[in-house]
Amino acid sequence: MKFALACYGTRGDVEPSVSIGRELERRGHEVNLAVPPDLVPFAEEAGLATVSYGPKLSDFLQEDFLRNFWAELARRPLKTLRELWQPIVHYWDQTGATLKSLADGVDLLSTGLNYEQPAANIAEYYDIPLVTLHHFPMRPNGQLVPMLPPTLVRSAGSMSEWMLWRMTKDVDNAQRRELGLGPTTRTSARRIADRGTLEIQGYDAVSVPGLAKEWARWGDRRPFVGALTMSLSTDVDNEVTSWIADGPPPICFVTGSIPVKSPAETVEMISATCSQLDQRALLCGGGTDFTGILQSEHVKVVGAVNYAEVFPLCRAVIHHGGSGTTAASLRAGIPTLILWSSADQPYWGNQVQRLGVGTARRLSRSGAKTLVTDIRRILRPEYATRARELAAQMTSPAESVSKAADLFERSVIQ
Repeated sequence: MKFALACYGTRGDVEPSVSIGRELERRGHEVNLAVPPDLVPFAEEAGLATVSYGPKLSDFLQEDFLRNFWAELARRPLKTLRELWQPIVHYWDQTGATLKSLADGVDLLSTGLNYEQPAANIAEYYDIPLVTLHHFPMRPNGQLVPMLPPTLVRSAGSMSEWMLWRMTKDVDNAQRRELGLGPTTRTSARRIADRGTLEIQGYDAVSVPGLAKEWARWGDRRPFVGALTMSLSTDVDNEVTSWIADGPPPICFVTGSIPVKSPAETVEMISATCSQLDQRALLCGGGTDFTGILQSEHVKVVGAVNYAEVFPLCRAVIHHGGSGTTAASLRAGIPTLILWSSADQPYWGNQVQRLGVGTARRLSRSGAKTLVTDIRRILRPEYATRARELAAQMTSPAESVSKAADLFERSVIQ
């Protein structure tokens, strides 16, 4: 079988497709991948034939805008949503052209969240199955914001889909005309559903209570497979695990792909907080360069690590709330504090609170005082107990990837 997997975004957006692609290739299939230019080396290191897809992430991601997204959304909802979706419109033609080339002659095309709409048009043009990979519950549902009435949350999700369609309708129809397809009169989400598309949910149903029951009417078209990750080892894993073993389990801080505003102030706050709490700290830099910043004896600063290996050795984890990092913390069975700013991060913050395995706070409203308060809270014994209970219900990384690959194969055979 021949598979084309397209995914655009940061590593958390791309790794699910890379993990499935690697498994499909291991099974003897031909796999071609499209990722942002910044992540082509990452995909190629996994052994996959890869092409560049869309602009550089720095041209697509508006870091200051994303950090302040939810605050701006409350003040200026329509303007903020237009700014959020503007890069999708701007690069639609470019990504559409890549997708058309990538999918020529394949048996199945898959897409991540970004540029799902042009991918759906390409799959329709070639009359091949489309698979969408969702790393959080993006389709309208009543479970994302537990403190609000489900009907209101579902309605807001449907309205957001309609607004995205209205904003992208012109470029959507321009692509469809070029492909010889008829004009669109419905949202892309509705067209995707009407084609019977498989919409794989790359997270565990247990992490969003009530969602599986709410979506039962979709039958097997929205399967939950668990988080899709390769759990890759890094050069510093042995060094980090040795450091952890030399003392009490540390609090692990993870900054994510978007750089923090002030690396020096971040290290200083973490150091002061953990000193006050008599805790050690492990800071995993992600997309932030902490080189040359003065460190304390009780704080170890590193780059990327293997979360699957490191998190279970820690006492708690504090991170940005990305889907992959959240899943890794839930699988590790340790309490979580999410300091969120954008995208799906507040959704996962809501869920860790709802599940009783941690708490969450908007990053812009956090500081040294709140950090101490929040860490003390998640270090209570009941959070650790509940985290261990939930971890036992999570799908393992290997099982998640295997399930997803099975679904890809089945979609072609049907």
